[in-house]
Amino acid sequence: MWSLETLGRVRLSKYFYMREFLYSEIGNIHRIQNIPENPDLAIERGRAFCTNLLDPLEETFGRIGVRSGYRAPELNRFGNENRLNCARNEYPLECHIWDFENVEIAGASIAIPWFEDRYAHGRDWRDLAYWLYDHLPFAEVWFFPKLCAFNLSWRPDTPRRIDSYIAPKGTLVKAFAEPVEPLTMRQKRYSDFPEFRGLKIA
Repeated sequence: MWSLETLGRVRLSKYFYMREFLYSEIGNIHRIQNIPENPDLAIERGRAFCTNLLDPLEETFGRIGVRSGYRAPELNRFGNENRLNCARNEYPLECHIWDFENVEIAGASIAIPWFEDRYAHGRDWRDLAYWLYDHLPFAEVWFFPKLCAFNLSWRPDTPRRIDSYIAPKGTLVKAFAEPVEPLTMRQKRYSDFPEFRGLKIA
């Protein structure tokens, strides 16, 4: 218990602690522990994820809601086998398992209340998608219809692939490719967004 308490108190970045990413509804309901097999690796990658992606989002839009963070391999496998909206462990874009030794990735399903309110009144999810593309060094993004929440992932490289289950469904931006819409058109989409606070991507 003490070691789990200590893990939860680890500060990953300016705004986020490890404890926020350990909560699991699947784990609670089915009594499966959600504890990293390699805490040091999970912390290292979680810090990169939070520092590079979540902190700039929080500084720009206000509080970010973490809907599903870290998942232990056993927990994620159970979720996949029981059709609980978990990708299979070996799926290349599975971002919730932060401590696979040979897979450098960390991510979470998040929601941005500032944009969620606007989405509820008809705002196009692609406005946020292109903002993310133009401002953050992410690896992949997957958008979902509920709350306009999305999976956001970090990797050492930044393919910046964007996919969505919201119409128009499919791939919006392919990995390591430029968007179809030019920059000027994308900027018009999000011209009313708050001023970006964070490091500019190269």
